[in-house]
Amino acid sequence: MVKSFFMGTTTQHNWLIYILECRDGSLYCGITNNLEKRLKQHTGEIKGGAKYTRSHWPCKLVYKEKSVSRSEASQRESVIKKMSRDEKQVLINLASENIS
Repeated sequence: MVKSFFMGTTTQHNWLIYILECRDGSLYCGITNNLEKRLKQHTGEIKGGAKYTRSHWPCKLVYKEKSVSRSEASQRESVIKKMSRDEKQVLINLASENIS
């Protein structure tokens, strides 16, 4: 099942699944209801980010997907994390095509 993609902002009640591509080409997947704040956490600007992304910075946002609840976002994140790198890349490429 493919979710809809969007470029807008999110509110406290909307959840996102996102993928960051780090400087070494690795991919990091996470969920949030405040993307701007979460990205600042990843860079170490504010407390709470994953050590992985702080040590692999700079990272760029390459994918985001809407979810209606934290539970659904967590389930989708789990599915994405189990994907191979090639499968994740296909997902990222499809999202890029939908945004263009």
